[in-house]
Amino acid sequence: MTPYYETELGKLYCGDCLEILPELEPVDLVLTDPPYGAKWNCDYARWIKKGPNAQGGDTLRSYPPVIGDDKPFDPLPLFIAAKTVVVFGFTYFMSGLGNGSILVWKKRSSDGFLCNAEAAYMNKGNGVYVFNEPVERMQKFRQHPTQKPVNLMCWCIDKAGNPQIILDPFLGSGTTAVACERLGRKWIGIEISEKYCTIAANRIEQESRQLKLFGSPK
Repeated sequence: MTPYYETELGKLYCGDCLEILPELEPVDLVLTDPPYGAKWNCDYARWIKKGPNAQGGDTLRSYPPVIGDDKPFDPLPLFIAAKTVVVFGFTYFMSGLGNGSILVWKKRSSDGFLCNAEAAYMNKGNGVYVFNEPVERMQKFRQHPTQKPVNLMCWCIDKAGNPQIILDPFLGSGTTAVACERLGRKWIGIEISEKYCTIAANRIEQESRQLKLFGSPK
């Protein structure tokens, strides 16, 4: 297979992960936030809060489609690809997942019509762990409707033990790969949308260049 983009540490493939996964060797960790029927692709626009003191109320932000987000999600292929899996949105498909840990991203401090946290399932351990980073910190950098902070993905990698090769089969805007570049871990990313592949490649390239110039922030 020819990668859409690659660095010294990783490769990004543009295509359907169900077709690409059988061609890959097993990895140490699957870390991903898959489309799971939340229907983000109904009109691909979202109102983003500026804050209570901002002028002009809310702003309308548009994103490319999240392909497959209008259908139920089957997590089984993820568990075949790696011994350890960390998958966000598991409350949409939690039946039959078995024992494990819950990793919680607390993203808002106050209650409102939007949820103030997101949870991931990890198929090891049995604890509940919380990472606190306000979503507002990343709003101006957001390029995907369900984009996660880079620090959150670094934290998830740490909680998963010491994985050396990490796979995200629903890479989206590339946050998992950016986190791997920052931590010096090998990575594989798969994204079905070429628009998001372009966004991800640009973000990964920017991170790679920054690390070469200034070294790892960790």
